[in-house]
Amino acid sequence: MNKIMELMENKIAPVFAKLATNRYLKGIRDGMIATVPFTIFGSIFIIISQFPNDTWLEIIEPYSAMLNVPNAMTIGIIALFVSFSVGYNLAKQFNQDALMGGIISFIGFMILQVDSEFALTTDYFGSKGIFTGLVVAIFCVKVLQLFTEHNWVIRFPEGVPPAVSQSFSALIPSMASLTILFILRCVLGINIPELIISLFSPLVFALNSYPGILVYMVVSQLLWCVGIHGQSVLNAVGTPIFTTFIVANTEAFVAGQPIPYITALGFIPWFVSFGGCGATLPLVVLMARSKEKSLRTLGRLALPAGLFEINEPVVFGLPIVMNPIIMIPFVLVDAVLVTGTYFLMFFNIIGRPVVQVPWIMPPVIGAYLSTGGNIPAMIWSICGLILAGVIYYPFFKIIERERLNGENSLSE
Repeated sequence: MNKIMELMENKIAPVFAKLATNRYLKGIRDGMIATVPFTIFGSIFIIISQFPNDTWLEIIEPYSAMLNVPNAMTIGIIALFVSFSVGYNLAKQFNQDALMGGIISFIGFMILQVDSEFALTTDYFGSKGIFTGLVVAIFCVKVLQLFTEHNWVIRFPEGVPPAVSQSFSALIPSMASLTILFILRCVLGINIPELIISLFSPLVFALNSYPGILVYMVVSQLLWCVGIHGQSVLNAVGTPIFTTFIVANTEAFVAGQPIPYITALGFIPWFVSFGGCGATLPLVVLMARSKEKSLRTLGRLALPAGLFEINEPVVFGLPIVMNPIIMIPFVLVDAVLVTGTYFLMFFNIIGRPVVQVPWIMPPVIGAYLSTGGNIPAMIWSICGLILAGVIYYPFFKIIERERLNGENSLSE
């Protein structure tokens, strides 16, 4: 165990710590996070319009088209938000004009949204266009950075209002990037969105597979064990993919079609990470009932936050970080819950995530809402909580016994 800890701390952790500060990854992560409130807003109306109750559905049936508007204008065009938001945040990371970075990226994305007759198509406004939005934003911001650093921009005297000066300074780089995109799509006829989808398809497939999501979660937990926010590091890669999954699932759910993806947003918080990474909510409950005073106090203090998916108090307070005993169940419980949840969804025994609900929603309730009111999913969420508690219990008792023995030694 000590050798594994040394390897993680000295060799692996520094690599991921460096990735966490990478400007590309931070810009993508922040850009994707900015879209979350709007997808939650759209999802709320999906829950209202699709709530699994026949009486309720009959009542709202005359208003179904109206209730679909928030979904269509948020989740239905999420790729537009992604192109602007990621362009904006990437420009900030590279010390460029953030607003211009967002606008250029948005226009660049829209230039690609035409068919062979040069008419606007909305085929890639939703889940299918998210990766195109990411790639276009990176391209446009890099062109903006290149031109700015080489001073290939229009400069005005200091007396000119900043808004005018900034808009004209972006003229040449924006013309360069947008012209390139125009030539690729309209002159050469290359379907950039489809090309990008094909390039990302192996990664998309991997994270919707059992081995892929298992490795993703185990690596995330191991990073937490050495004090690095695992999901924060991996989310720059995972969030765009999981967001693509949940948007596609939402589209299928509204259309009454089979739900295509298992590991969409909602898979991790409502079926794996009960109370935060490592499913620590049952551990916190055990601590709150502990015979040892410090564990009992910390457990009671951490319980309210744990109910709303926040577990930093126990991760760093117990601590779990750099604690070989509790690290074992911390990693193991995620592997077990990922395995059980994945195959229950794979065989359609429980529902798959179809709408995005706020991540601070308490467990069980979040599972019910995110699956569109699926009762088996809610029952499995309860079982998952119990299973996590069973896994943590023997390791918790070891820690409790050690601390009680330490108290007895001091009292003697």
